[in-house]
Amino acid sequence: MRVLFMCTANSCRSILSEALFNHLAPAGFEAVSAGSFPRGQVLPRTLATLERAGIATEGLSSKGNEAFADNPPDIVITVCDKAAGEACPVYFGPALKAHWGLEDPSEAQGDEGQLDAAFRATLARIERRCLAFFALPFASLDRAALERELQRIGAL
Repeated sequence: MRVLFMCTANSCRSILSEALFNHLAPAGFEAVSAGSFPRGQVLPRTLATLERAGIATEGLSSKGNEAFADNPPDIVITVCDKAAGEACPVYFGPALKAHWGLEDPSEAQGDEGQLDAAFRATLARIERRCLAFFALPFASLDRAALERELQRIGAL
């Protein structure tokens, strides 16, 4: 099963989600990420946060969803923060869609310790959601039930 995590710039939240999902994923699951307006580079603090958590960063890059035109995902999960007034990207395709909104830790204010804490908190929230995702009984879920479960996980 292929999951596409999307946000606007594909430099922070969707990258954190892609890397952590792949770090935890059992065989048969893969995550990729994209942005509607990709920044073109991953934020250095994103990479540092992943590295400190022992999560591989090799191959992570900021890109648009056209990168997956020849290999579309099964599920698209947007991770933008609607509360911040950010427009979520849209992926047009047959994939199942869900929203797992995350506050953007790159917009956190404070000293280095507070900024690092914001990134770690975001990573912890992504981890809770990924673990809940991997615990789903996929063999017994039809499309509608899987969609309901994805929405439930987005509230964790």
